[in-house]
Amino acid sequence: MSANSAVIYPTTNLKATEQLIIERGEGVYVYDNQGKQYLEGLAGLWCTSLGYGNREMIDTISEQLSQLSYTHMFGGKTHQPGIDLANKLAEMVPVKDARVFFGNSGSDANDTHLKLLRYHFNAIGKPEKRKIITRERAYHGVTVAAGALTSLPANLAHFDAPLEALGILRTDHPHYYRGAQGDETEAQFVERITGNLEQLIIEQGPETIAAFIAEPVTGASGVIVPPAGYYEKVQAILEKYDILFWADEVITGFGRTGNLFGCETMNIREPDQMTFAKQLSSAYYPISASVISGELYEPMVERSSEVGVFGHGYTYSGHPVGCATALKALEIYERDKLYENAAAMGEYLQSRLAELSGHERVGEVRGAGLIAAVELVDNKATKAPAVEMAKRATQLCQDHGLIVRNVAGNALAMCPPLIITREQVDEIVDKLTLAIDQAA
Repeated sequence: MSANSAVIYPTTNLKATEQLIIERGEGVYVYDNQGKQYLEGLAGLWCTSLGYGNREMIDTISEQLSQLSYTHMFGGKTHQPGIDLANKLAEMVPVKDARVFFGNSGSDANDTHLKLLRYHFNAIGKPEKRKIITRERAYHGVTVAAGALTSLPANLAHFDAPLEALGILRTDHPHYYRGAQGDETEAQFVERITGNLEQLIIEQGPETIAAFIAEPVTGASGVIVPPAGYYEKVQAILEKYDILFWADEVITGFGRTGNLFGCETMNIREPDQMTFAKQLSSAYYPISASVISGELYEPMVERSSEVGVFGHGYTYSGHPVGCATALKALEIYERDKLYENAAAMGEYLQSRLAELSGHERVGEVRGAGLIAAVELVDNKATKAPAVEMAKRATQLCQDHGLIVRNVAGNALAMCPPLIITREQVDEIVDKLTLAIDQAA
């Protein structure tokens, strides 16, 4: 393998490129250029929910390409797959009178949300209401604005994110295992960090804060599942100070947590904004969606008319092939009862992973539905992160034909396709256990 190709690799150590060349995929498995099989335990990047080689998806893409390979949505032009997908999503989401803007990735969808918020508050005469509260250990993408909402050190280092210019504020992450102080109970932890959130709002001035953004269950930051009562308290505080709830469902949308949306799993009621990508099309075609409430949308209509145009949109916003692909994915999820399968297999995955809790080098096992993480430590009592061991274990999983992802330094994350079977869940946990034993 040559490491001298012209590619600048995304989210990669640029001194350690081209280590694995994936050549093909089938079902939940992918194969490298030597023919070796791997169970894709992270569904690509949390996205290939229908697995690989789904004939219906491929045929849908092919048919749409044949009929209309491209048209845009600028200046009054539209097409049926885009209208149908927007209406379908509006019916599904817990957002009131939902409106949908299409993009290409979760990152650009979050950028769009930030722009929509500014447009809305300018339109209603509150230009000062523009700050966004994100959390420590958050991941919301890598474009300039979405990258500023992201809190992971590697995503901020050297990029000079314009945090101040964008009005980005940060509050505590809701990870009890890592964030608890002294002998705090989960309830006390929630009380303290939500108290800090309220204090931040008061100090900054609620009239200057537009929204609070959160992944219901986080992904790249380590699969953090907040303790019971956390979101209820957060929502009460946001309502008290008239601040919007922005749910980033790029990873948790469409069955991943065992329910249709992560908001449902985590008891988040009626978010004002939702972000989708990844499983929206099972990654068969790049597409994202920024969903906002009718209340946010309506004041923007008259203002755009005054300017002559709503001056935001991408060449590929509502790409007909992307929309047709997403419609087919949503149809398959419902028809084949994959949300139910995710709930049942998720419960089984969590119960099997729980067996690792007693391992002397496992600090915490956490997850919801078909997304989970196993955090490795050097010492259970001190919780010292086993960063090198986690790197070894990730590589050993790969050696044994299982792909997982090393996240948050010392955790191994998994998030298999929603089509996974009980036997394949056993394969994941057995190979993972072997790799952890060997790495230890």
